[in-house]
Amino acid sequence: MRDLHVFMPAEHNSQQSIDGWKMLFEKTAPNALHNSSARFDPPRCDEDTRVEVNSELLNWIQDHDAPQRLLCITGAAGAGKSAIQQTLAESCTKLDILAAGFFFSALDPTRNNSSAIVATIAYQIGLCNHALRQYIGAAIEHDQHIFSRELKTQMDVLIVQPVQRLRSLGFNPTHLLQYVIIIDGLDECQDERHQAEVLSIVEQCLLDNDLPFRIAIASRPEWAIRSALEAAGYLHEIAYHLQLSDSYDASADIRRCLWRRLRDIGSRSSDPRARSPLWPSQEVIEMLVQAASGQFIYATTVVKYVSERRSSPVGRLQVLTTWTSTQHPHARPFEALDVLYSGILRTAKAEYEAVDTNSGRDFLLLFAAHRLNDGLGDSHLTKPNAFYLSVV
Repeated sequence: MRDLHVFMPAEHNSQQSIDGWKMLFEKTAPNALHNSSARFDPPRCDEDTRVEVNSELLNWIQDHDAPQRLLCITGAAGAGKSAIQQTLAESCTKLDILAAGFFFSALDPTRNNSSAIVATIAYQIGLCNHALRQYIGAAIEHDQHIFSRELKTQMDVLIVQPVQRLRSLGFNPTHLLQYVIIIDGLDECQDERHQAEVLSIVEQCLLDNDLPFRIAIASRPEWAIRSALEAAGYLHEIAYHLQLSDSYDASADIRRCLWRRLRDIGSRSSDPRARSPLWPSQEVIEMLVQAASGQFIYATTVVKYVSERRSSPVGRLQVLTTWTSTQHPHARPFEALDVLYSGILRTAKAEYEAVDTNSGRDFLLLFAAHRLNDGLGDSHLTKPNAFYLSVV
């Protein structure tokens, strides 16, 4: 266990530092933490899935001789990036090496922008060390407008300089501090310029200043991260780039998870057909795996649809297979997902109209494809795309 109490120089006013620390707390985005109650039941890798990629990530994190200290995980919508990041955060917590995490979400105004990312990371890092916490608090007390400064200035004042001061006293931050910082869903940060700014401050502040941190960032391959990682990009040579769609075939994991989840649904069903060891058939599982085309979000949506408790899972799975096509799924991997969602929405509309007695109301279906990078292979199935069924 790391020593949380180190020598404090006499120049620090403890009341000032405490006040500054309170100001920092008020500027954080608690919903962005990996274990926030707002993210209760987050997507994570299911048992025996993503074993290869998770092992590779942990090996990189624990290899202090590895040349790159920045990991960029990219993958298409539905590839399971957030589940991998959540699992990584939990693994690092168990190893006592997680310094901080920030999980962006397009639908949460407290974490769909970059305004609170530095404060939130600084707060988590400061929690791990008493002296560092005092330094951060004193810096805020010295400049109470620090949170209105550009992100680079915030990062310098709240993280870089406090860690460097710790080092100047003769302490080795590598031995005193947890060192893994996880940033997930960068593509869900509003405005590509702000996404680029986050990447820039990671490079300029955390990497260039030889701090002890290793940073794992996950994002869809949008412009900000794509341009930074391409051959002429400023992160190309200093980042370890893991491309999920190119490096790993997720079919085996999707197959394993579909079987496990559907069997679990069947075991809890009142329909005796679902409790049969022959349900679901291997043929149906293979059809779904082919239709998923490596996208965990497809499997997630299948499980969510079949798990509706008011209906027989056998019947719902039979209906679902009529929407499923395995004709060249890899050529257009999201076509099957579009068909699946369309079928679910048509069914929902019919079920709604069957019980709606107010003929003056319209049925409005709004589908918000706000996040497709959480999936099955992820033991929590709470975040397929958002369905909005509203009545006007």
